[in-house]
Amino acid sequence: MSAYERTTKLLSEFPVPPIDAWRRMAEESLEGGTIERKLVTKLPDGIEVQPIYTRSSAERYGLEAGVPGEIPYTRGSVRQTSEGNRICQELPYGSPADFNQALLHDLNRGQNSVNLLLDVATRLGLDPDDAQTADVGGCGLSLASLADLSRALRGVDLSAVPLYVQAGVSALPLLAMITAAELSQGRTSRSLRGTIASDPIGEWIQRGTVPGPVEWSINSMADALRWAKVEAPELRVIGIQANLWAEAGGTASHELGYGLASAVDYLRRLEVIGVPPSDAASRILFTFSLGSHFFVEIAKVRAARLLWTRVLEAASIPPAGCGLVCHGRSAMWNKTLLDPHVNLLRSTSEAFVGIVSGCESIHVSAFDECLRMPDEFSRRLARNTQVILNEECHLGRVQDPAGGSWYVETLTRELAEKAWAIFQSVEAQGGMIRSVQLGEPQREIERLAELRHQGAEVRRDGIVGTNLHPNLQETVVTTSPLAHSSQGNGLSQRTATDRMMRDAHRTAVVVESLQRIGTAKSVDRMRATIEAFTAGASIGEVSKALGMMPSASPVVPKLVFRRRAESFEALRRKSEDYRMKHGRLPRVFLLNMGPRAQHGARADFSKGFFSTGGFEVVDSRGFSTVAAAVTAGLADGAPVLVICSSDESYPELVPSLAEEIKRIKCPPLLVLAGHPGERLEAYRSKGVDEFIHVRANAAKLLASIYQRLGL
Repeated sequence: MSAYERTTKLLSEFPVPPIDAWRRMAEESLEGGTIERKLVTKLPDGIEVQPIYTRSSAERYGLEAGVPGEIPYTRGSVRQTSEGNRICQELPYGSPADFNQALLHDLNRGQNSVNLLLDVATRLGLDPDDAQTADVGGCGLSLASLADLSRALRGVDLSAVPLYVQAGVSALPLLAMITAAELSQGRTSRSLRGTIASDPIGEWIQRGTVPGPVEWSINSMADALRWAKVEAPELRVIGIQANLWAEAGGTASHELGYGLASAVDYLRRLEVIGVPPSDAASRILFTFSLGSHFFVEIAKVRAARLLWTRVLEAASIPPAGCGLVCHGRSAMWNKTLLDPHVNLLRSTSEAFVGIVSGCESIHVSAFDECLRMPDEFSRRLARNTQVILNEECHLGRVQDPAGGSWYVETLTRELAEKAWAIFQSVEAQGGMIRSVQLGEPQREIERLAELRHQGAEVRRDGIVGTNLHPNLQETVVTTSPLAHSSQGNGLSQRTATDRMMRDAHRTAVVVESLQRIGTAKSVDRMRATIEAFTAGASIGEVSKALGMMPSASPVVPKLVFRRRAESFEALRRKSEDYRMKHGRLPRVFLLNMGPRAQHGARADFSKGFFSTGGFEVVDSRGFSTVAAAVTAGLADGAPVLVICSSDESYPELVPSLAEEIKRIKCPPLLVLAGHPGERLEAYRSKGVDEFIHVRANAAKLLASIYQRLGL
């Protein structure tokens, strides 16, 4: 008897129960509830997550997952497993010297790629002293010249480690500058690997406008593509920052749909100016956010590959060699200033997702990323998260471990359907650039973000350490986080000095090299740009010579990036201000009426509710009389009193308690725990100021209470 026959015989003793039988037993355990009401979760995308999935769940889409390395590439490629993902950590230091010190340290301790996180001025192709102060060196490297880049990459061999650069609208100047640096080291551009990506749409939606029309960026992208095809065959030069939509509050399907629409618009516009779609498709790198919902994030990356294959086939582009390649970045949307070490758990889950889903490179955020510049310790923890998952857990050696899960397979296809519908709606408006000009995607994301922020504010969306189980003993940062101006790191002084040196040593070689850029044909423009940087030209001068500055792009609505925890973080700062003024946290005293069984549930709810706003909650034993409760509450001196008891006892207790408390000269704020229903106005007329319950917007209500307390 074969092993298969033995296994089949063994399993035959355990017949698979029919799904209807499971449903009956499940509903019996819900004591009157239904599966649809109790066990089905609705995602922000509108997808309903079921409690159980079977083969029929996935088969209804009529698609098979296939095998790794084969069309439709849902399961990734064999190369991803053999090479593993790149540890591609961002180093948000403004000065070249600081960046270089951190980069050399981290490359010798596990990082295996160079992530050039650029400041705004560099991404816009502006010299630092021509840009706004806030745009220079703030959470990104400032590169004004080849000398800056050489300082930043001193001791780094780019032929040994790949690059990841989101270059904004200035990919061509950055590509030329990096090539000039390689030539100065005796190497060639053919050794460059990774990505130096142009993404004008991504910069546009972040800034609202960019220097130079979008058409200039597309032409610049075409020049970079033509040059890279010959001189840097392993380099990608088009970036799709789909993660921006997620960081602004969008859903997984919007991240996919808008990212796909951006890529298609680039392909279409590049084809018009003579770039074959197959050339462009093979040079694109997608960047996705890696968020908290474990299975959704895995399904999102798998769905992206499925959708991209569909686009390639529709455009008659051979999928071989043009399959989707992506970079994953830990989400900022879900990170917190409060209890920041919880971010270690979040980013570990996100790194796990990135590896399992097949991201080619991954940035794992430092636990203190939204609090301050990361130091050596926080960078080490973030970097080693990936090192452990790769080297100790060997996670990257398993090809698509989520494949075959009926849940993941179904979710992959549901997300793909939702995203495809979004993509089609953008196409109907004339493509992504036209849609962004109209402001439709930005308004949709703003609407979704507001709904998702409300979910956090009413505590339906739990944030551990912030709106759930806060640590009131931690020190709360009261200043604005990430206030890293160029004045603080000496960049303004450096750039002013550089400008004076350039002006003082202006040579005919620099002037002539810049003039050659302006007169060069497309095929020669890259060579002229490299020569200009070698001669000592600045990035702003080169950008002007390339024709970027004559007119700006149209002004469009910007995406608003706001983490979901910010409302509660603002409350905790108010709490800290109160403590600094009064010597202790604001207090809430619970007027617990009756035995524990009568008041316990609402007392516990009240503790959790007020602690999220930084209030110290004083519990009490159940009072048997109104007089005893009032005496104890007023004696405590707390500025907020909360009545906790049962709905049945409230009609008798609330009027008498409220009237006694409101008789004093400066009465404390009186709050009722529980929804008052039709008695709301009656209770208010007796003196109840606020009501807390599961449907209340905790963030807004607590902010109102602080306002009443003079904060």
